[in-house]
Amino acid sequence: MARWRPPARPSSPYITAAGHRRLQDELKALWSRRREVVKALTAAAAEGDRSENAEYIYRKKQLREIDGRIRYLQKRLDVVEVVNAQPSDPSRVFFGALVSLEQEDGEQVTYRIVGADEIDADRGWISVDSPVARALLGKNLDDEVSVPVPGGQRRLFIVDIAYSSTVDP
Repeated sequence: MARWRPPARPSSPYITAAGHRRLQDELKALWSRRREVVKALTAAAAEGDRSENAEYIYRKKQLREIDGRIRYLQKRLDVVEVVNAQPSDPSRVFFGALVSLEQEDGEQVTYRIVGADEIDADRGWISVDSPVARALLGKNLDDEVSVPVPGGQRRLFIVDIAYSSTVDP
């Protein structure tokens, strides 16, 4: 018997202009790839017995995965809101901000607050829905924020806030 879990909270609909463009490019590439997979699937189906045809089974699985991603992207692109305007008060943290923080041990970290579809831990891009981003939103330069972590609270100090006027690659 499965254990019941409450439904996940929907992610915020916000996305940067560059992130929106990346999702559109991915959707376009998936449609092109889907045509190739359908051709290969048709060729594999023509080979005979489909129940023992590994190529046919693999291509069906591949097509299912592509179709699932296409459905997700089409639905997601319908609901996202592109945020490409600079905030009226650039001294406060809002969506799209590049925020430099000092931890209690003196080490500095930098995060960029982006949409849920743009998260990239290697680049320091965190979701606007993450606990750190939620704690930072609306705060000013030199403010101290407290972020809940499993071991208690983590204190961070806002050292710098910047907004990029250029499009990220």
